[in-house]
Amino acid sequence: MTTTVLASVPAAPAADPQPTRASQAGATVGPLVQARDLAKTFDVSAPWLNRVLERRPRQLLHAVDGVSFDIEKGKTLALVGESGCGKSTVARLLVGLYQPTRGGLVFDGQDAHAAFRTRQGRQLRRRIQMIFQDPYASLNPRWSVEGIVGEPLREHGLITDKDALRQRVGELLQSVGLSPLDMSKYPHQFSGGQRQRISIARALATEPEFLVCDEPTSALDVSVQAQVLNIMKDLQRKQGLTYLFISHNLAVVRHVSDQVGVMYLGRLVELADKQELFARPQHPYTRMLLDAIPKMHDTGKARTPVQGEVPNPLNPPSGCAFNPRCPHANERCRAERPQLLHLRGIRVACHAVEEGRI
Repeated sequence: MTTTVLASVPAAPAADPQPTRASQAGATVGPLVQARDLAKTFDVSAPWLNRVLERRPRQLLHAVDGVSFDIEKGKTLALVGESGCGKSTVARLLVGLYQPTRGGLVFDGQDAHAAFRTRQGRQLRRRIQMIFQDPYASLNPRWSVEGIVGEPLREHGLITDKDALRQRVGELLQSVGLSPLDMSKYPHQFSGGQRQRISIARALATEPEFLVCDEPTSALDVSVQAQVLNIMKDLQRKQGLTYLFISHNLAVVRHVSDQVGVMYLGRLVELADKQELFARPQHPYTRMLLDAIPKMHDTGKARTPVQGEVPNPLNPPSGCAFNPRCPHANERCRAERPQLLHLRGIRVACHAVEEGRI
């Protein structure tokens, strides 16, 4: 089982990475992360012989279809949406686990996907790491905590001395609220929240600047979620980390994010600053999501449920993908796919908002 996002090309031993990181950070002009028209299509067709015998066409799944956003250094962009909307696929595109079908990622001024395929991409992978969703599946049960957290340091040649490696692993565990004495233990000896802290320590081992967090607290109890989120916020403040935070929990998003992007069926439908989006949501889908949140001061008030079901992504509706569930849909919505436009100080893809119908 893969335990961290690493390249397989051997790396030469490196000196203390801190000066390099400082020089890299100083070179950043504009947003640290720039996703441009990212798209990923999967071929989910039946085997060739079955298609020939049954006269069935190929089936393509457009998991991500033209997603663009910027993340400033030291800030957090949260992506929200229902299951299957493409959030996790965006995460895997950003760290190089998937190659995009179209578009690309510019990280600190360089084409990240082109760099990932070269020997020099090793350095870039040190600066971009990922925290996975399931702390029970993302840690190798046969490895000790020392082996799990120390693996990125060994693979990237950052520390080769055994004693220095143990010391660094202990420091990383302390930074996430664990004890250096825990390094001799195995994942099954920890709770879910402690396992996720180990995952965070592993992601921090290479001193990254950008962390992609794929629902890192969704498998945890609410009280444990708060502890992990506070650790991540403290680390961001101390180390200047930049986050892409993926979640379906809007309460969590409100706590951690600076900007929020709402995804629906592989596309961004709204992108705005957190305060603006929660105070004045524009897209009908965003409004439905926010209306479904229980509010303490609205006791007894009927809540508006999110209407309908997400369409089959293999056969999406024509025009706006949200039109079968939208109370404001008209003929234009059913025929023409809206573009993500700058409207009323935010970016929104909705004909009704563009035409002032809502």
